[in-house]
Amino acid sequence: MQAIGLVETRGLVVAIEALDTMCKAANVRMIDLKRVGSGLVTVIVEGDVAAVTAAVEAGKQVYTVTGGELVSSNVIPHPHPELALAFTL
Repeated sequence: MQAIGLVETRGLVVAIEALDTMCKAANVRMIDLKRVGSGLVTVIVEGDVAAVTAAVEAGKQVYTVTGGELVSSNVIPHPHPELALAFTL
């Protein structure tokens, strides 16, 4: 795992649309989709640093087009190996 990208939104439909856009924009793979509660959904992808960065940026653009609520986004380059234990693979 070279990088992890996270996009958090309020609402499942727009999160799935963002995930679709992210996977089409760059060579990334979904590793998890977490529904936290209160409508919060986090999409997590992995790939090389450049691909994950491009995917997260593309995913964020979905929210400007759809009017969905982007809560947060982040790219973690070269994450610690034990971080993968937090995700259901």
